[in-house]
Amino acid sequence: MGGPKFVRFFSPVIEALKELGGSGRPVEVRDVIARQLNISEQERTDLLDGGAPRFDNEVAWARFYLVKAGLVDSSRRGVWSFSDKGRAIESLSYDEAFNIFKQVHSEFQGERDSDAVESQPEETIGETIAPNDTVVNDDSSYRKKLLEILTSLPPSGFERLCQRLLRESGFEQVVVTGRSGDGGIDGQGILQVNPFVSFKVLFQCKRYTGLVTVSQVRDFRGAMMGRADKGIILTTGTFTSDAQKEAVRDGVPPIELVHGEKLLDMFERLELGLTPRTTYDVDHHFFQEFQS
Repeated sequence: MGGPKFVRFFSPVIEALKELGGSGRPVEVRDVIARQLNISEQERTDLLDGGAPRFDNEVAWARFYLVKAGLVDSSRRGVWSFSDKGRAIESLSYDEAFNIFKQVHSEFQGERDSDAVESQPEETIGETIAPNDTVVNDDSSYRKKLLEILTSLPPSGFERLCQRLLRESGFEQVVVTGRSGDGGIDGQGILQVNPFVSFKVLFQCKRYTGLVTVSQVRDFRGAMMGRADKGIILTTGTFTSDAQKEAVRDGVPPIELVHGEKLLDMFERLELGLTPRTTYDVDHHFFQEFQS
């Protein structure tokens, strides 16, 4: 089959959105696709050179092209949804999906996106990090640069950065302990929910490019038992599906898992270490109906 590997996910994205009622968060869409296509754990956790999961990235690229084709709506709030045009489609054959790819890809000629997309061979586009949204311009590589900075920090520096992130997110009395032999607990803090309710939270920082396993989640929970109401594991890598299930297992203290992509989202939302700027790309699809 011609074209980038992510073209195979055009139809599954549409079918997943249909199953989810017309809209869904990225993780929900990916979970449906993985179930429908029997994507293995190994495939879901295979990483790109930049540290992002390859499967997640290919699905994101598929969604990027579907937005450009007018089949899926763009969203600043992290929800993928159908456009009216996309809602009318039952499914796509691979040939139809590839034609959509070629049509949209050709429209990048002369646009600001050209440096990020058009200059690359078709087969290698999916090997780069997909833009976070279609409103993101060719500087979307800042997420890759940010991840590279995070993974290059010394362990103590990453712990202090996570401390700052938790403070910016509303935690109080955040202290980095980092004591060896403490079950991997790197620090603690207090989350004041309201004047009457607060939680003590223990956190662990893993400056990884790979996977956090279920055994590591269990070890962390064992270290925090009887000492805190909730735990947080922050990593520049990702978590296995078993680790994700273990984190929310019934009958034990919950553990919040913050993987690399979610970590980058938090830096964006808090504008922490990032300088925001506003720019615009021309929406060529908008003007098409006026050309005749």
